[in-house]
Amino acid sequence: MANARIEDEKLNQIREAVDIVDLIGEYVQLKKQGRNYFGLCPFHGESTPSFSVSADKQIFHCFGCGAGGNVFTFLMDIEGYSFIEAAKKVAEKGNIPLDVEINQESSRPQIPVESKQIIEAHDLLKKFYHHLLVNTKEGQDALEYLLQRGFTEEAIEKFQIGYSLDSWDFVYKFLTKRGYEPELLEKAGLTILRERDGTYFDRFRNRIMFPIMDHQSNTVAFSGRALGQDEPKYLNSPETPVFNKSQVLYNFHTARPHIRKKEQVVIFEGFADCISAVRAGVEQSVATMGTSLTEQHIQMLKRNTDQVLICYDSDSAGMNAANRSLNMLLQSGFQVKVAVMPDQLDPDDYIKKYGEKSFNSEVIGASLTHMAFKMLFLRKGKNLNNEGDRIQYIEDILQEISRLANPVERDHYLRQLSSEFSLSLDALEQQQRQVFFSEKKKGNITSPAPPKMNSLQYERKLRPAHYNAERMMIAHMLKSREITAKIQALLGTTVFHVDEHQAIITYLYAFYEDGHEPDASFFLTYLPDQNLRRIVSEIEMMSVNEEVTDKELTDYLNQVLKYEKMLMIKEKEAERKEAERRSDHLKAAEIGMEIIQLRKLL
Repeated sequence: MANARIEDEKLNQIREAVDIVDLIGEYVQLKKQGRNYFGLCPFHGESTPSFSVSADKQIFHCFGCGAGGNVFTFLMDIEGYSFIEAAKKVAEKGNIPLDVEINQESSRPQIPVESKQIIEAHDLLKKFYHHLLVNTKEGQDALEYLLQRGFTEEAIEKFQIGYSLDSWDFVYKFLTKRGYEPELLEKAGLTILRERDGTYFDRFRNRIMFPIMDHQSNTVAFSGRALGQDEPKYLNSPETPVFNKSQVLYNFHTARPHIRKKEQVVIFEGFADCISAVRAGVEQSVATMGTSLTEQHIQMLKRNTDQVLICYDSDSAGMNAANRSLNMLLQSGFQVKVAVMPDQLDPDDYIKKYGEKSFNSEVIGASLTHMAFKMLFLRKGKNLNNEGDRIQYIEDILQEISRLANPVERDHYLRQLSSEFSLSLDALEQQQRQVFFSEKKKGNITSPAPPKMNSLQYERKLRPAHYNAERMMIAHMLKSREITAKIQALLGTTVFHVDEHQAIITYLYAFYEDGHEPDASFFLTYLPDQNLRRIVSEIEMMSVNEEVTDKELTDYLNQVLKYEKMLMIKEKEAERKEAERRSDHLKAAEIGMEIIQLRKLL
């Protein structure tokens, strides 16, 4: 790992100034279980937490995908930082002065040059659009429109809202003069190619511009609202190498700390509703970008909270969308509530009409449980005075009640049905049980299955004895210089048979020779390879005794030596077969005797 420009002492000071649990907690919702903290891994999709963070050891490890490391490597993996960038970020969080130059040419090498240029072009335009809106005569009408619609100057600044000129080619000229290729601008969705003559024109013209940022605060797209009668009313960037609407949630980059603090996220259908909600103090607000909630969105949210409040429009389309999102979120294990908008209003219009205080108390504060929403939703289009509709509604509700895992909740809603329709509670309970078994038989209701063992976990289960012995020795070596010296002497010229294990102990010898005390988190900064860091973090998460006897060490060493003899036997057996193939029976017999002697040693 490239840490030559930062002294070890300084690096250790930075690492110790920030608790890894606090840092990772900004990205992953962690819950304490025993000595460690667990959450959903941010590096691979999962529904059962297998991502562990050790406050004692200051390391993390995922038992699902194998990711692991310390505070520096976590930021490198999740943000794409170089080591120097990660160290500087951790130093800032720990209020430790660190005066190092970051080589911009080598930072974040994994981001393609084209994608980096697209992000830069968007960021440049975001600043220019914002300047046009707030500082120029050309943007005056757009600014007045926003202020009349209830936008404050603070909100305009916070969300960097801007204005695009009523020009066919201003953006094209503005960006090409700054070295951006026309083909790149088209690929970025900022310009459109005219097929008839091969010229380009601006996608956004005479529109109020709302920049869209990804979770790393990069500007990746725009949504423009028409000022006049132009159609469509809202024009969004197309999907590009840096923008995929199924993976981006509007305002997520600023909402994330509020989501984590309040342990809840509020989801809206559009960014205008989201902005209004944030202005009203609901800072944990995000919005989908002209698309339904996706599995990628859900995974993003799952890493930060397990409680969701859906706040969509109250028209038919909004209610249907809320029901779809509700079902997806429930299947992913979220606790879900739904805020139902009155009077067919959307959240933005409600806030303008009734004010921010009313929105917080009468909408957000009066949100429905998911079952209460289901009861409201399933009434839609039914005349409950009609016997057929009423029976159908009751059957639909019984199906929903059958999916509830909590018996208290089931009893509550059964009693509610009984009271509303003057039905026998015993009859409803009997019918509900029949529905439950019927739905279960169809596969619509399933008991939670144990998580499937992935290939990495399966591989761990099948690891041979010598492999586990080498890991146990490394685990004790990471805890003690004395044990390391003892094992080094016992090994002599013998080497570990797993190449990665041999590499790790070689680096560990050097680590101790440099005068360092046992510290696995700090040792990780010595390892230049991500795979080696993952292995060390996994070994550190193993449960081993604090003390180890000489007999245990000898047993581990014998497993390594035994495997070495087994390899020799395999080589000898291949030699014997070759001798037999050549009809050299005397040689084959000699080799056979050597094999017998080796087997006795086993």
